[in-house]
Amino acid sequence: MENAALLKAIIENAIDGIITINDRGIIETINPAAGKLFLYSPEEVIGKNISVLMPPPDRDQHDQYLKRYQQTGDPHIIGIGREVIGLRKDGTRFPFRLGVSEVQYSGRKIYNGFIHDLSREKEAEEKLKEYAAHLEDLVEERTHSLKSSVKALQAAKEEVSLSLEKEKELGQLKSRFVSMASHEFRTPLSAVQLSASLIEKYAEPFDNPNIRKHVGKIKNAVGNLTTILNDFLSLEKLEAGKVEPSLTSFDLVKLGEEITEEMQLMAKQNQNIIYQHTGTTSTIRLDPNLLKNCIINLVANAIKYSGENTFIEFNTEIGERDCIITVKDNGIGIPESDQKNLFEAFFRAHNTGNIPGTGLGLNIVARYARLMSGKVDFKTSVNHGTIFTISFPIQ
Repeated sequence: MENAALLKAIIENAIDGIITINDRGIIETINPAAGKLFLYSPEEVIGKNISVLMPPPDRDQHDQYLKRYQQTGDPHIIGIGREVIGLRKDGTRFPFRLGVSEVQYSGRKIYNGFIHDLSREKEAEEKLKEYAAHLEDLVEERTHSLKSSVKALQAAKEEVSLSLEKEKELGQLKSRFVSMASHEFRTPLSAVQLSASLIEKYAEPFDNPNIRKHVGKIKNAVGNLTTILNDFLSLEKLEAGKVEPSLTSFDLVKLGEEITEEMQLMAKQNQNIIYQHTGTTSTIRLDPNLLKNCIINLVANAIKYSGENTFIEFNTEIGERDCIITVKDNGIGIPESDQKNLFEAFFRAHNTGNIPGTGLGLNIVARYARLMSGKVDFKTSVNHGTIFTISFPIQ
């Protein structure tokens, strides 16, 4: 009795549904879990054929399955678990896994059906299928987008390659033109310069101020044109990658004195270039030609943007770690809004007015300095002058 009570308690409280039928398919017992699944009370289904809980076509074929098993012993469901569809009282259907076992009890056969609801699992499977399908759509969409992007990139690459080729051809043409123009202009400019000097010499006995004035203008114009040509030629060589520093040891003080003497001839009236060197040594290892070009550019700017009756300070210093070149003037200075673009090619500050220039000098200075591992800095104040500093690490 106790065992029977225990078995009944287990069946009544089982999570899965349990239904027993006789050998004719009539329902004999149904536990609460099964009743809840099918929405029937025990009184509504006990004594009825189990097919009442099945939708077509299983409803119509169930009795045949049972008879065939009893006659042949060939199971269709019995002893084999499988997924089937159940029919609730309200007509709705739900999936469940059915396991059927055969029991011999009191000289007769009873079939136990164990029912595990699969509604949640199937629902999860459907969601997973939906997510997978959505993911496939996204992958297809992204793949299509990627293919389009690759095609666009390929087209852009071809266009860029074509543009680069054209730019290369244009660059070569420009390089040849600049080189040719620079050399072709130098010959007539040299002739003009020489003729102006000869005119000045032949006119000395006349002591005519007008002649001296106009000869001076010719010389200044020739000097400006020569500077422009030199700047363009230097830029062309830099752009073409033709400038390679040739490092050698030389006397910096001697170079500084030569530059000072040369640039003093270009100075305005009563402009004085004061050169000073600091350090126990005067020998430095750099490219003297590139360094001379840098210093001449800076001193020429100081002359150009300073007034008459002013001093231009040109200093060199060799310390333990670096070599420093400084050029200081008391000229017009550089407006703050222009300072960030100061070293760009062809850029000129807006306060330069009618003062001639190409806007290439400082760009060339900065690039020459970088070729020798140096850098250019400056301090400036409008109408109070500018200090340019080039520093090189000691090799």
